[in-house]
Amino acid sequence: MEALKKLKWYNVKKGLRYLKHFGVKEFLIRLQERMEPEEVPYGPWYEAYRPTESALAAQRRKKFKNSWKFSIAVPAYETPETFLREMIKSVQGQTYDNWELCIVNASPENDVMRRVLAEYSQKDARIRVKELAENKGIAGNTNEALAMASGDFVGLLDHDDLLAPNALFEAAKALEQEPSIDVLYTDEDKVDTDGKKHFKPNLKPDFNLDLLRSNNYICHFFMVRRTLAEQAGGFSGEYDGAQDYDFILRCTDMAKNIHHIPEILYHWRTHEASTADNPISKLYAYEAGKRAIEAHLTRRGQAGEVSLKKDLGFYRVKYPVQGNPLVSVIIPNKDEAESLKLCIESLRRTVSWGNYEIIIVENNSTGPEIFSYYRELAKDARIRIVRWKSAFNYSAINNYGVKYAKGEYLLFLNNDIEALEEGWFTEMLGVCQRPEVGAVGAKLLYPDGTIQHAGTVIGIGGIAGHMFVNMPGGRSGYLHKASLMLDYSAVTAACMMMKRSLFEQLGGFEERLSVAFNDVDLCLRANEAGNLVVYDPYACLRHYESKSRGAEDSPEKVRRFQEEIEFMRTRWEKLLKAGDPYYNKNLSLSKWNYSLRADRKRGRNTND
Repeated sequence: MEALKKLKWYNVKKGLRYLKHFGVKEFLIRLQERMEPEEVPYGPWYEAYRPTESALAAQRRKKFKNSWKFSIAVPAYETPETFLREMIKSVQGQTYDNWELCIVNASPENDVMRRVLAEYSQKDARIRVKELAENKGIAGNTNEALAMASGDFVGLLDHDDLLAPNALFEAAKALEQEPSIDVLYTDEDKVDTDGKKHFKPNLKPDFNLDLLRSNNYICHFFMVRRTLAEQAGGFSGEYDGAQDYDFILRCTDMAKNIHHIPEILYHWRTHEASTADNPISKLYAYEAGKRAIEAHLTRRGQAGEVSLKKDLGFYRVKYPVQGNPLVSVIIPNKDEAESLKLCIESLRRTVSWGNYEIIIVENNSTGPEIFSYYRELAKDARIRIVRWKSAFNYSAINNYGVKYAKGEYLLFLNNDIEALEEGWFTEMLGVCQRPEVGAVGAKLLYPDGTIQHAGTVIGIGGIAGHMFVNMPGGRSGYLHKASLMLDYSAVTAACMMMKRSLFEQLGGFEERLSVAFNDVDLCLRANEAGNLVVYDPYACLRHYESKSRGAEDSPEKVRRFQEEIEFMRTRWEKLLKAGDPYYNKNLSLSKWNYSLRADRKRGRNTND
């Protein structure tokens, strides 16, 4: 029934536009994703989530030590009267009252807008209006609004959107706790034309450099220290259509402290002309976004080729390999001659990079087939086989293999991995060479084509879990995250590249974690040391998963697994309690697909 309601002529036209853009196959995949029901419907969830009237009243009584002033900059152009009034009322309804609303009217011949703006500004001194003699374009109009600002922070609000009543309160609360913040941003959702139906929540991670290079995920509500906004130079007309993306990139490049407020505090209105509802309507904006990312890379001295993805508003950055570094591929193996042969042959078939070596760590094999295969492999000058004679310990075996490696970069690879296409090896190497990156993980598929690994989130399933498990590999998942390069707290070492210098600095894999979570622990220590851990979907391989180790089916194995869980709980207690910064507290820890957290009502936003 819900599907029938959506079959309006506008939606039919929209579907035809998308069909032409994506082609039949990709269109059907995206249509299937959109038609699937939400596991936790957002509408009722949001009604339970939003602060109660009593909570809002308590916020209004709250006294802060520092009275931060927020300037809300609004460039207005031919704004429908209803939208304009609702936007202004959403600011007037803020539970934190030290604000000014700086509205630039770039519609000099629109008498209705002039009358409405005069009505509100005469009644409320905090509402300031500047009438322009001509429309200067979105960037020029926004700069006029920024020039009016006198607050400590400036927030960007579109002329037809809405702020949640607690938006500025939450910003003041964050600054009270951490006055050094330079940039704040919040979660957001979309509302229909009437402003009543809420849908498509964007529940964001804390600052995520690679996600920001893939998509302007920060978008709304964005607040920046006014002095930093001035240093950044305001908005540039060169990027009209993606002027906010460019501005956010420049501000975050300069900011020392970027803070994410994981609350839905901005409502992006959708209607037929809006980019929120009809991305294809503004193709020029995505070209401008591409140029904004390119400028950002140039400022940071980072070589990279930016291209638009089929999903408009999303981008791929390809990082070229610098120099000719040696990469050491470490492969632990016990028996499993067929699996190892498939792995090695796939490397030979897909890796065109000439400067690599393979270290196979033989771990107490018994079958004659594997030793026969070892003798065959020994004829290849780039392959060495070293023997680990102790009991199985994944961490110790890999640490042992690294001792024999000569490479500047280490690629940890399970023996049950099959590389599928050329390019994945240099793709990972180019990312790993970036100075801020410590480790890179790949997208891994099960033999049936579903996803086995697309990044790892701390807290999923208790300690850590892979994202998008069992989702068809052709799908892109929540806000396309399965198909975007982004930063995570961890990736699986079934296929993970790491700088050797960092690996040695960290002391390698934790040998007290002999089977489980050793890769998670290593990645978390890399993060702790100030390095990014990147999930790279453009390196996609097949994983047959854990053939050589067997199941956790004996009392001894079960006990060992429980001990490793306890080790992780103890070592990473603070992180497990605080929550993964690359995830969002409003998302489920029992699902792998970015579902809403069903018990969010218990964590309802209050004046705490």
